[in-house]
Formats: sequence, structure tokens, C-alpha cells
Amino acid sequence: MGAMALFGEKYGDQVRVVSVGDWAHELCGGTHVSASGQLGVVKLLSESSIGAGVRRVEALVGFDAYNYLAREHVLLGSLTEIIKGARVEELPERVSDLLGKMKAIEKELAQFRAQAVMSSANTLKDSAKSVGSFNVIAAALDVEASAEDLRTLALDLRNRVADAIVVLTSAGTEKVTLVVSVCENAQKVGVKAGDLVKIGSTILGGGGGGKPDFAQGGGTNASKIPSALEEIVKNIASLGK
Repeated sequence: MGAMALFGEKYGDQVRVVSVGDWAHELCGGTHVSASGQLGVVKLLSESSIGAGVRRVEALVGFDAYNYLAREHVLLGSLTEIIKGARVEELPERVSDLLGKMKAIEKELAQFRAQAVMSSANTLKDSAKSVGSFNVIAAALDVEASAEDLRTLALDLRNRVADAIVVLTSAGTEKVTLVVSVCENAQKVGVKAGDLVKIGSTILGGGGGGKPDFAQGGGTNASKIPSALEEIVKNIASLGK
């Protein structure tokens, strides 16, 4: 019939062959029905590669497949109720439109947050304090900022203030971001951004690191931000005497 034994099994004189139409002929097969029609409904779930030229197909059959399709039908009904005025066949297009609008809103929100972050530059510049031989700006931003926005602000402040070391944090809903930017003169006496970030990130309950001039890290404990900033400033003071 065209079925082949490939795995070294030993068979008797009579061998069970399972056929599914003209598509598949399998020896034994491990199934528990005498004919493929007894499977009833077949719902394919996934298909993947498990080796060169070998595909793995997973499916539900019979009552399990029927129950799965019934749950999907209920889910589609719920979605059409949530997305008012949409028929089932319109759902892909309507969902795609909503995702596009969400992305546009998120982009506008990111731009607004970036502007809010950069608007604090002048205030932060004036907050610089002399610590040893350097001007240190160590602050926690009131607004939530992305790591990229904090980096931009820290580098901007370092360029604005002579002999500057900038330490900034921002608390999000799930984590605290910490960035440190160190001027060239401070690096010469051993003040390294990567070391300072490790000190602060450890206190914040996380980790981080980077280069001597700029580093990034953070943690999950926002209540420790004051302690982290204080410890970083202490370390700067001990090195910048």
C-alpha cells in the first residue's frame, strides 16, 4: 500500500495500516479508531518543524474539537459586542484599525512625555551642587520617562554644566530607571558611570552597568530612590576630594 517502516519496529505477518484518504498511509499509527471518519470534527491547532523534512501537527478531534470551536464562537460573539457595529467578518479590519489608532496615540504620548522631561532641564541645571571638585545633579523626575529620554536629558545636562556628574531616576508603574552621565575630568579621578549605576541599582533591587561616561540600570523598589541617590553622591564625594 506504500506505507514504510522507518524506525526499526518489528512487525508480524499482519500489520495494521491507518489511511487518511490518499494523503497519508501509516503503519499502526497509535490511533484508537478503526476508521478516520470516527474522528468527526478535526480542529488543527498548530504546525511546526521538529527536524529536517519533518513536521509536527497538533489537533483536537471529536467532542474536544467541537468544544473548542464552540468556545471560539462565544469569544467572537463577545468581541462583536465590544466593538460596536462590527460583524464577525469585519473583526480583523476593525481590530487592525484600533491597533493603528493605539499606536498613533502611544507615539503622541511618548512625544509629550519627552517634551515634559526636557522641559525640566533648566530647573535641574540650577539644582547642581558642588561635591568635591564636581557639580553634581542628582534628582528623581516627577514625570515618568523612558530610558532613552533620561539618557538624552542626562547628556544634555552634562554638556550644559561644567565638570558635571548627572544622576537621574524615573519611576514607572513597574520599575525604576536610573541613568548616570560622568564628565571626562571626573572619569580621570576614578568616577565611573558604570560603578555608580551598580551602586544605585543594587539599592533599588535591580542591576545595571555601562561605560565610564554613561551607564544605565534600575530596579523595582521606588521607595529606595532617595537612598540610592544619596549613596551615589556619597561615593562621588569620596572619589572627588
